Amino acid sequence: MESVKKANQRLKNYPALLAKCSVPAAAYAACVTTDLNVSHKMCEKEFQLFKECLQKAASEMKTKL
Repeated sequence: MESVKKANQRLKNYPALLAKCSVPAAAYAACVTTDLNVSHKMCEKEFQLFKECLQKAASEMKTKL
């Protein structure tokens, strides 16, 4: 059950992680919602910036994603 506790704690950290990365998240969301025909890797640059931000924020908070 220890793994379940750890997973729940990581999930509780997500709002804080997303708050720290609100600007890249908004840019990625804006890119994805500009066109109804979303294609693979259409917003790759925005996604990578968002992903890097989340990884950096998780590292600063000493948690995993």
